Amino acid sequence: MIAGQIEQAIASLKLHFGERLSTAVAVREHHGHDMSRQPLRLPDAVVFAESEEDVARVVAACFEFGVPVTPFAAGSSMEGHTIPLKGGISLDLTRMNRIIEIHEEDFDAVVEAGVTRKQLNAHLRDKGLFFPIDPGADASLGGMASTRASGTTAVRYGTMRENVLALRVVTPTGKIVTTGRRTKKSSTGYDLTKLFVGAEGTLGVITEVTVRLYPIPETIASAVCTFDTMREAVEAVIATIQSGIPIARIEFLDEVAVDAANLHSGLSLKRAPTLFLEFHGTPRWVEEQAATMRAIADEYGGSDFAWSTLTEDRERLWKARHETIYANQTLRPGCKAYTTDVCVPISRLADAVLAARADLDTSFITGKIIGHVGDGNFHVGYLIKPEIPEELAEAERLAERLYQRTLDMGGTFSGEHGIGISKLKYLRREHGDAVDLMNAVKAAFDPKGIMNPGKLGQAG
Repeated sequence: MIAGQIEQAIASLKLHFGERLSTAVAVREHHGHDMSRQPLRLPDAVVFAESEEDVARVVAACFEFGVPVTPFAAGSSMEGHTIPLKGGISLDLTRMNRIIEIHEEDFDAVVEAGVTRKQLNAHLRDKGLFFPIDPGADASLGGMASTRASGTTAVRYGTMRENVLALRVVTPTGKIVTTGRRTKKSSTGYDLTKLFVGAEGTLGVITEVTVRLYPIPETIASAVCTFDTMREAVEAVIATIQSGIPIARIEFLDEVAVDAANLHSGLSLKRAPTLFLEFHGTPRWVEEQAATMRAIADEYGGSDFAWSTLTEDRERLWKARHETIYANQTLRPGCKAYTTDVCVPISRLADAVLAARADLDTSFITGKIIGHVGDGNFHVGYLIKPEIPEELAEAERLAERLYQRTLDMGGTFSGEHGIGISKLKYLRREHGDAVDLMNAVKAAFDPKGIMNPGKLGQAG
């Protein structure tokens, strides 16, 4: 891209969008970073879309002038998905936040891409329905679809891959297409919906999402249980999953993460490997699940098992869990978490978690391990100051060991955060020559390479 092209694109878009196109430094800075460790990279301009037609107009102009366009919404990415590596236009979808239709009898909702999960659930509450996917951050549904997000409830309800029924997408030429239907299944044509789910904005811009909904459980109970060792805690998780308990959430925190949660959220948990649990169902069924889980925990040395059906207890527990990334500052003021995300077969979970903890225990940097361990997914957060080269290099060394060990165990180097900028270099290590097919798909959909360039579909 040359300067003249971006100037022409901005001038063309300014005629239509007026003040909804901004080149102000503060606005560009807001759209030049996310929650990842990646450095700031500024777009040349930001356009605030308010409709699907706005999106199509922006993308068509970018295609005409060969200018990069990077979709942006909540900015909660952990791997740099929305950072405009090549400048160009940052396309802000946050104003596209209308809930279009709720089909109560069919258990689905149609929403614009900028609708957040909390917004949708607030709208659904009086209807006795909810959308279960919970990545922690109040992410947009379009962003969650783009990154194939999941979170704490994936063990029971699946990920965005299983819960997106259909999409509306603006392709790189500015054309609007619909993928999928509201039916629970279809065997017609290529599954383009699943292709765009997880494409990270590299094949088009998602403007509308149709998602599955679920009845709000009659009873929801939360529980906490501590263990003497990490192995016992993780083996209790494995036994729980293998026993077939339909647990809604089963989250692991190591001692360091428990320390952070206590300090940041005012909890008084024992400093020990800990499981946070949640059960959904009828009152009797929830009680039976909790009793079975307690018996499993007892078998693996669990103690202090406490469960509650009080809403305030549950909300306090999950608020503390979701805020563990912010709790880093209580452990080391001024640090930034170099956060990783891997997923292994459930049978290898204990070995994987213990090896990651051993790496930390022998390093000069500190860190913590948390995880959605019910599906083999866990996170290691290295608490470093990136401006200190030795610390950044050490975090990268430990992450490299973690990724390779995960692949050797038959796992994946990202269970939910996606690829973005940070992990693109590892893609071929996991997928081999299949990366060539991914690159070919990108080239076919986006021949000018304008959609979120430097990300998926352009791996070496």
